[in-house]
Amino acid sequence: MSTDRPAFTDEEALAFHKYPTPGKLSVIATKPMATQRDLSLAYSPGVAVPVLAIAEDEDLAYDYTSKGNMVAVISNGTAILGLGDLGPMASKPVMEGKSVLFKRFADVDSIDVEVTTKEIEEFITTVRNIGPSFGGINLEDIKSPECFIIESRLREELDIPVFHDDQHGTAIIAAAGLLNACKITGRKMEDVKVAISGAGAAGLSCAGLINHLGVRKENILMCDRQGVIYEGREDGMDQFKSAFAVPTDKRTLADAIEGADCLLGLSVKGAVSKEMIKSMNANPIVFVMANPDPEIRPEEIREVRGDAIIATGRSDYPNQVNNVLGFPYIFRGALDVRARTINEEMKVAAARALAKLAQEDVPDEVAAAYHGARPTFGPDYIIPVPFDPRLISYVPPFVAQAAMDTGVARKPIEDMEGYKEELARRLDPSASFLQRIQGAVRSEDPKRIVFAEGEEASVIRAAFAFQSQELGKAILIGREERVKRTMRQVGVPEDSLEIVNAALSDRNPDYFDYLYERLKRKGYLQRDVQRLVNNDRNVFGSCMVALGDADGMVTGVTRSYESALSDVRLVIDAAEGEPVMGMSVVISKGQTLFIADTNVTELPDAGQLADIAVEAAQAARRLGATPRVAFLSYSTFGSPLGERAEKVRDAVAMLDARDDIDFEFEGEMQAGVALNPMARRSYPFMRLTGPANVLVMPAIHAASISTSLMGSIGGATVLGPMLMGLKESIQICSLGATVSDIVNLATIAAYDVNQPDAHEAMKAS
Repeated sequence: MSTDRPAFTDEEALAFHKYPTPGKLSVIATKPMATQRDLSLAYSPGVAVPVLAIAEDEDLAYDYTSKGNMVAVISNGTAILGLGDLGPMASKPVMEGKSVLFKRFADVDSIDVEVTTKEIEEFITTVRNIGPSFGGINLEDIKSPECFIIESRLREELDIPVFHDDQHGTAIIAAAGLLNACKITGRKMEDVKVAISGAGAAGLSCAGLINHLGVRKENILMCDRQGVIYEGREDGMDQFKSAFAVPTDKRTLADAIEGADCLLGLSVKGAVSKEMIKSMNANPIVFVMANPDPEIRPEEIREVRGDAIIATGRSDYPNQVNNVLGFPYIFRGALDVRARTINEEMKVAAARALAKLAQEDVPDEVAAAYHGARPTFGPDYIIPVPFDPRLISYVPPFVAQAAMDTGVARKPIEDMEGYKEELARRLDPSASFLQRIQGAVRSEDPKRIVFAEGEEASVIRAAFAFQSQELGKAILIGREERVKRTMRQVGVPEDSLEIVNAALSDRNPDYFDYLYERLKRKGYLQRDVQRLVNNDRNVFGSCMVALGDADGMVTGVTRSYESALSDVRLVIDAAEGEPVMGMSVVISKGQTLFIADTNVTELPDAGQLADIAVEAAQAARRLGATPRVAFLSYSTFGSPLGERAEKVRDAVAMLDARDDIDFEFEGEMQAGVALNPMARRSYPFMRLTGPANVLVMPAIHAASISTSLMGSIGGATVLGPMLMGLKESIQICSLGATVSDIVNLATIAAYDVNQPDAHEAMKAS
């Protein structure tokens, strides 16, 4: 539902930009500055070496400086947002914001530059002279028609991408929406009749791009304040508008809209009336993109045309045409191939990529943006939303490929699949870790993984994603009619997944015999066991795994961890000599930590802590890490003294007494000592050769609180907890787990972190 009022006050907006530090940008060093040697390498005399290298070959600046990942956002403030010519300094908050978006969405470093001139030649000279310092130039908030001249000249005079986002950003997103709207309405691009309200930078760029995508020029009627741009018109014309003058007897915007299939609004509030919308062809495509208020409100459109597909520039309506869907990823792809320019083919590639992505199933992060309502491709979802995490790895490869195909790439990408994985890792530190596990489980003989709560929508979506990504064979437990009804509701093909009804399974008698043999001397009658097998999906699924009808199981979405684990333990024993425990993986840029026990043993004694350490170290090794175990405590080697640290100290002593330990361990110690190399210098006797990566917590509450904090405050991704120590591969999600969480744990179940050969499979991947 739309609102006319912003979600903040003026005072809140000013406070946001002022506190705790004025502005939205800062500089972070990418190299250490801790020693004299660091300073010597960073500045004099060490810096002379790359200086001389670049002097011989300027392209080496991409290798030895930040140029290759740096974009300058440049403006003279002559057309700030919808506020007009307020000057270069007034544009600085906007340019800083643009730089922040580059970093947030595509990991592109960016700096704002405000130029104090309105003279075209002076502006061009300024940017041309500073341009070589950057990998690309993003022009912003420069009024028309000067912006066309400036961009065109700078593209000719600079050997790096120059991109005026006010023109092309809106055009690319709108073109993506038009492609999908035509797909939904059964139209062909070459037949679409388009009326455009607004002949400024965005309007002209939209016309050019959709023409490049197939819309015939004679089918595009562009209108400015004086009406239709037609052949022979002289008033208010320039070379840029003249390029879209067509032979027509239509003279007003109302004339242009009548009988049109599509309206692109890039003008002002109130420019379009309900009568105009009513005059359009069946199933009209109406993109009213003026900000902050569209040419006509969607509610008014719906009053006269219930068959319309509508997009706006606002976030409070479906189908937002938001430039952040374009420029970060276009520059990401252009920078990664060291493109000399951003050409029409690269813009078209970005538009097609966005259109294609909107047609795919959406992840939970997108559903969250819709307040829990999961959008599916259709009239109200033709454009991806800005917080779709797939954009970073989806759009740039299309752009990079187009740059290579058109010969503007200095550094072609040889391994496009590897490039996509690299992109996913730029923003999500867990991606690399998960990709290795996913590579290990993909095989010609896929593991069969049971999804116990198969009637749940999130579980069905996760099972479909798991199987579609070729991570394994998914099996849903549930009543077939209910499962298929939910599959229809969430858009999953009904025959795509295997469904098993516990009460009707042919294997029921075998499961009953197996379970009754286990439980008959533990107070369970035959009817109790039969009821468990028939009605409890966790028990039934565990029986499938225990008797070899499946390789693993994931559950926990609808029950507490303790309840789900209790169900599983009725069927499956602990592995001999190993504790049943939960281990969480905390991943941030440059560091991966394994934390145990996060879910099973509330107050472990010294012996249990020692066993947990051994199991966690083995699991970390199977997951590709060289374990360095730290037993954590509030005390560091006896300071301060306290009886609660005694059990931790005793656990270390127990491992000292064993001759089968093949990993580094140390303790008791505080977390800072375990992780900070500088802090460890006070303890020269410490046996760890580097920062600890396996942290053994003294109690379950410490483990749970610490991992929850790290996952909640940002900067880290928490996976798990992974359930370990059982004879079979079972994983338990948290209540209300997202689809991504379920898929991740199903993948870990297929990987089976308990198996000694898991590490070899990961290495092979």
